[in-house]
Amino acid sequence: MEFDPATLATPVLYQHLIRTIMPRPIAWVSTVSNRGQTNLAPFSFFTGIGSKPASLLFCPVNKRDGSPKHTLRNILETREFVVGVVPFSLVESMNLTSAEVPPEESEFELAGLKTAPSVRIRPPRVEASPVSFECELMQHIPVGEGPGGGNIVVGRIVHFCIQDSVLNSDGYAEPNLLDLVGRLGGSSYCRVAPTFEVERPTVRRTPG
Repeated sequence: MEFDPATLATPVLYQHLIRTIMPRPIAWVSTVSNRGQTNLAPFSFFTGIGSKPASLLFCPVNKRDGSPKHTLRNILETREFVVGVVPFSLVESMNLTSAEVPPEESEFELAGLKTAPSVRIRPPRVEASPVSFECELMQHIPVGEGPGGGNIVVGRIVHFCIQDSVLNSDGYAEPNLLDLVGRLGGSSYCRVAPTFEVERPTVRRTPG
């Protein structure tokens, strides 16, 4: 089938996107408001950008009423946030934090999650998450307005933590130890493990 995005209702178009752009890693983003209220929410439009400077981005979509989510409001207020990763063991907790709750309530408490203090910034991290990236806001790029409108949030990584339990003998995170989950369409998820390897090709050019 062929599709013209301009002719599709926003919810239908969104479903096509999330059911074809997959698997998507999950950014478990913790923030704190100017009043000190903590917030935690998962976002699956997420990726790294580069290592100079160390940076990443995630894309919170506006709420159904067209307003920005609490995560984005907090980031624009404080210019700080933490991105954690989600292993299979924390899927149920992560799912609970996707609920829409009033801004005066904390998703950490809702999901029964312990916090751990960050090193460089104010928002806490999820203590049980095996990897946490402390970020300062570099750019916020609105993409569209109203319901379904997106936002690109670019963060500079100013500190990160990897639990020793997921490191291999070379000192790097091991995929099978991390056991991260990916977001699919609807209510579906996948696990990273098992993994496989494909060596990058070496191009040989014949002189002449």
